[in-house]
Amino acid sequence: MKFSAAKASRKWPCGRLGGKAPMVTAAMVLLVVCGQTDPAVARRSGAWSQAPWGQLFREARPKQRRAAALSIPLPKPRPAEAPGIEDKPIEGKPEEADKPVAEQAPPAPPPASACRLALTEAIAIAASIPAISGPGNCGGEDLVRLEAVVLPDRKQVAVKPAAILRCTMAAAVADWVRSDMAPLAQRLGTSLTDLDNFDSFECRGRNRVSGAKMSEHGRANALDLRALKFANGQSLSLTDRTVPHEQREAVLHSVCARFTTVLGPGSDWYHEDHIHLDLAERRGGYRICQWNVYDSLPAIAPLLPAERPEEAPPRQVAAKPDAAKPAAKPDAAESDAEVEPLPAPKPRSTKKRRRTGAF
Repeated sequence: MKFSAAKASRKWPCGRLGGKAPMVTAAMVLLVVCGQTDPAVARRSGAWSQAPWGQLFREARPKQRRAAALSIPLPKPRPAEAPGIEDKPIEGKPEEADKPVAEQAPPAPPPASACRLALTEAIAIAASIPAISGPGNCGGEDLVRLEAVVLPDRKQVAVKPAAILRCTMAAAVADWVRSDMAPLAQRLGTSLTDLDNFDSFECRGRNRVSGAKMSEHGRANALDLRALKFANGQSLSLTDRTVPHEQREAVLHSVCARFTTVLGPGSDWYHEDHIHLDLAERRGGYRICQWNVYDSLPAIAPLLPAERPEEAPPRQVAAKPDAAKPAAKPDAAESDAEVEPLPAPKPRSTKKRRRTGAF
């Protein structure tokens, strides 16, 4: 059978690849494309994998992992004679840590100080309060709320309002009332009932001046008093001039002997209506006691001096300076010149000078 190159080019497109010898080109293409055997047979023979298109149609097989070179030994079994494991709490961790927060016990309070142990209910009604930590080192620890001082006869002297103080300051106030003020009231034929508290703890600077040094009130180490009240309805106002001088002076001597700072009238403008007491610690044990116990004002103002009687002898007066010498006449040149008058002197200020307050 004759094979026509024209027919081969129409039937087989790849036959057109040939140039001058289409017959040779068509034969080679048919042998390559159409002359392959069954893929399964070629795969078994290995020719499929060697062909470039065999990489596209071959089946993917999972790669086998190589076994581990080393085997990890397992722990030995527990001997039968070994003791049992007991459930013990972890050291440093209390058993209450596993409990809910609501069931856990509150933290233990710090141990009581020596002052707190000595300030019993037989001396004062002073409940302990938590420590206060405010701005600028304001506050303190070992604080109490002093509500009343208990006298040796079991009577109470109320502190109105209750004062927040350090335990040492509260103990000093209680000792002062029991040892000095209660006997003073007995000498006056009555008994002491109240202390008029003007101020105790307050987080502020001295004299309430912004930026000033911290006041002892800010450390809960000071108490301001205005008066002592008695059972007969009378009171001893510490800054009132109408109160007998002896009574106020007795209070002055007692507080200056017990407290390191005492400020009252005469110290500055800030303590004209109350007495300041504190236990400030200073170098060398220096103490301040500035309280002027002024005398009482006279009940009747003094009268003006009586007029001089006419029959009284004339008063001897001193001669005026240079009275016998005639006054010198000014020169003509000086008399014609204008003389500027001297400026009038300024009146002296009668305003009281401000003194720097201490607390």
